[in-house]
Amino acid sequence: MEWLAAPDYWLARSLFQRGLGAIYLLAFLVTLDQFRPLLGERGLLPTPDFIRAVPFRRSPSLFYVRYSDRVLVAVAVVGTVLAGGIVLGVPDLLPLALTMLWWAALWALYLSIVNVGQTFYSFGWESLLCETGFLAIFLGNAGTAPPFTLIVLLRWLLFRVEFGAGLIKMRGDRCWRDLTCLYYHHETQPMPNPLSWYFHHLPQRIHRFEVLGNHFAQLVVPWFLFLPQPLATFAGIVIAGTQSWLLLSGNFAWLNVISIALAISAFDDAALGRILPFHPGPLDLPLGYIGVVLTVTALIVLLSYRPARNLISRHQIMNASFDPLHIVGTYGAFGSVTKERYEVVVEGTEDAVLTPQTVWREYEFRGKPTDVNRRPPQVAPYHLRLDWLMWFAALSSPMYQDWFVPFLWKLLEADRPTLRLLARDPFQGRRPRFVRAQYYLYRFTTPAERRETGAWWHRELSGSYVPAVKLRG
Repeated sequence: MEWLAAPDYWLARSLFQRGLGAIYLLAFLVTLDQFRPLLGERGLLPTPDFIRAVPFRRSPSLFYVRYSDRVLVAVAVVGTVLAGGIVLGVPDLLPLALTMLWWAALWALYLSIVNVGQTFYSFGWESLLCETGFLAIFLGNAGTAPPFTLIVLLRWLLFRVEFGAGLIKMRGDRCWRDLTCLYYHHETQPMPNPLSWYFHHLPQRIHRFEVLGNHFAQLVVPWFLFLPQPLATFAGIVIAGTQSWLLLSGNFAWLNVISIALAISAFDDAALGRILPFHPGPLDLPLGYIGVVLTVTALIVLLSYRPARNLISRHQIMNASFDPLHIVGTYGAFGSVTKERYEVVVEGTEDAVLTPQTVWREYEFRGKPTDVNRRPPQVAPYHLRLDWLMWFAALSSPMYQDWFVPFLWKLLEADRPTLRLLARDPFQGRRPRFVRAQYYLYRFTTPAERRETGAWWHRELSGSYVPAVKLRG
C-alpha cells in the first residue's frame, strides 16, 4: 500500500488542518453571537418549531435529542474549544483514533447547527465547511503519512467549487460572456467592503480584464489540480491569488478563506518547504487506517455522481447538497449579477399618531449599507447572517421572507438579543410605537460627489417595502 502514502504532502496537510480549524473556530463564534436571536427558542425562526415540523431523516441533528438555548450554547462552546485545539495542534499529540474522533466531533456538532439553521444557514459555504470537515476526519495526524486519495478528494472538492462557479457564470448572466459583469458587481454585491468603492471606479478595461482572469481561474486552472507537479502548484497559486483578490474587494464570509485552505492541498512540501522549512519524523500508515481511507474514498466517488452530472447539465444548480449529511455537494456563485442595488431600510418612530410630520429614525445594520455617509465596513471572514438576508430581502417581496415580519415584531418589542445584531438602535432600548421598511435605490457616489459631500453612497426612495405597523394593544 505504499502508493496510498503521500509523505511529500505532510506540510500541506498540517497547514490545511490548522487553517480549517481556524475557520471552524470562527463559525462557532458566529453561532454563539447570532444563533439565539435568529433561531433560538424566542428567535425569528425558532428551532423547536423546525424540529417539530421536519423529520430527523431529512435534516439529521443532535438537537433532535433535545434543543434549548443552553444546549445550543454548550454545543457552540465545545465546538469552539475543539476548533481552538486544532489551531494549536493538539490532535497531533494524540493517537490516530482520537485524532479522528476529535475531527468527527467537530463535524457532527457543526452539521447539527447547519441542519436546523434554516434560511440563516442556507449559504453555500455552510455546506462547503461541512463537506471539507468530513474529509478532514480521515487526513490523519502528524505521525501518519497523508493518504494520497484524500489529497485528491480535497482537490476534487476545490475543483467543484471553482469549475462549478465558472460554469454557472457562463450559463447564466450574459454580462459574464461579454465581460461587463464587473461594471456592476462591486456596487451591487451583497455586502461591499472598504475597498469596494475603489474597485467599482476602476477603468472599465480593467473590469473586463478581471472577468477574463476569473474565467481563466475558474474554467481552465482547476483542471491543473489533477496534473503532476509543478502544474498542480501553479493551480494552487492562481486559485489562492484570485480568492485573495475577492477578499480585498468584498465581504463573502469565509467562502474565500476556505477556498484558499483547500488550495493548500495543491502544494507539495518541496514548494511549501521554501517558506516553511519543517521536516516530519517517521511516518506510519496503519493497516486499519488504510481500510477506513479506502472505504471513505469509495463512498465519495459514489456520491460524486450527482454533483458531477450537475456540472455538465444544462440546468446546473448551485450551492446544493445531495445528501442530508452534506458529504458531497455542488457549488457556485453569481450566476446572475444585479445591475442596480436596492436596499430595505427599516425605520421606527415614537409618535403615537402618524402624520406627515412624523419623524422616522433608521436602524443601522452592522454590515449592510444604510447611512450613506458610512464607509462600508470590513466584515469577512466573519458572517453577518441577518445583513446577508436583508440583501436577499431587497430582491423579492417580504411575503417570501418568513423571518422579516418576526424581525419587525422584535424591533417593536425592543428585544435586546435582536437589537444586539444591529450596529445602532436609534431608540437606545426604548420601544418604538411604529416601525416600517422603505425601499431605496442605492449607488456608489462618483469621485466628484465623494469629494463634495463625503458620502460613499447616493440613494433615492423607490417606495414602501412594508407599511407602518405596530403591536396590538
